[in-house]
Amino acid sequence: MSDVLAEYSAFLAGVLPGDYAERVDHYRHDDRLRTDFQVAQFEAGWLVPDWEPGLGGRSLAPGDALSVRIEGARRRVPRIHNVQGVGVVAPGLRRFGTPQQRDRLLRPVLRGDEWWALGMSEPGSGSDLASMRTQARREGEEFVVTGAKIWTTQAHQSRWATLYARTDPGARRHAGISCLILDLHSPSVDIRPIPRAADSVDAFCEVFLDEVRIPAGNLLGPLNEGWRVASESLEHERDMIWVGNWLEIEQAVDPLLRSGALDDEQLTRLGRLLADSEAIRFTGLRSVFERMAGREAPEFLILKAFGSETAQRATRFAMEAAGLGGLTDPQLIEDRIESLGATIYGGTSEIQRDIIGERVLGLPRNR
Repeated sequence: MSDVLAEYSAFLAGVLPGDYAERVDHYRHDDRLRTDFQVAQFEAGWLVPDWEPGLGGRSLAPGDALSVRIEGARRRVPRIHNVQGVGVVAPGLRRFGTPQQRDRLLRPVLRGDEWWALGMSEPGSGSDLASMRTQARREGEEFVVTGAKIWTTQAHQSRWATLYARTDPGARRHAGISCLILDLHSPSVDIRPIPRAADSVDAFCEVFLDEVRIPAGNLLGPLNEGWRVASESLEHERDMIWVGNWLEIEQAVDPLLRSGALDDEQLTRLGRLLADSEAIRFTGLRSVFERMAGREAPEFLILKAFGSETAQRATRFAMEAAGLGGLTDPQLIEDRIESLGATIYGGTSEIQRDIIGERVLGLPRNR
């Protein structure tokens, strides 16, 4: 074990309950533990270990930081409550925020003191950000925004949102979009939660905006360059998703591998899942090493779609192999329901295939 992982293991031993490894499925629902663990990670520099001290990091090399993320996922450490805040919003603020925005907003989102939502998807558009119809017009020192968002995770629990709106209606589809920091407590913001399939699934919301006024100083990144802000912010999230997908597959199939009760057809399916799991792992590692060397890593773009779809197949197989018992196993049911969202969050599989076709294969856009 490397010195970094030994230090991280010592940190986990000091902050997690002594029986955490044996009762991880129990503790995953312990909200107090999840809250305290995020703060402890931030203060100790393990939250975003490749970032600088003071922002939840230790300035670790990318390879060491990846090892820490993998080790944490393998041990199924407590999940961050407001995962898009740390995984998407914080990288966007750090990369595009003004000094004032970073000073005011970065620490609270990383510590979990203030939650954030992502105002991206719209009714009739889904993950196709370029087709958005929410409009923001400039009036003096304010933007006035009208439109609607949907599938806005945790909006009813959040203080802020990164709101994407069209600020230049005459520009081409991928241009003319800006990112605005929206205070969700503002007048004329109407948030309506959508019923969930299970308590383990984060709450989605509809958000309606009727002439909402946002200070011009809340523009995140350059005017009309929201597409770039979104793309670079989401890249950080997708970099974390493949690790979770890979280990989710392993955790789903490991009990089956050890059971010795599978027939030939099931063993064939299990073998394919294990092969796909290894393909995800090695492709993820290769993409990280390529980017560490300063080279383009087009294989990174396939990980989100392939990983999330394989994770869905793994949880479905685990349910089916359990037979009727799977219908009464709360953990199998919860894992299956959670996996259904894997092909939606971080960009739907349909959008991922568009990205692969256009950016990797060089195919023309069909729109």
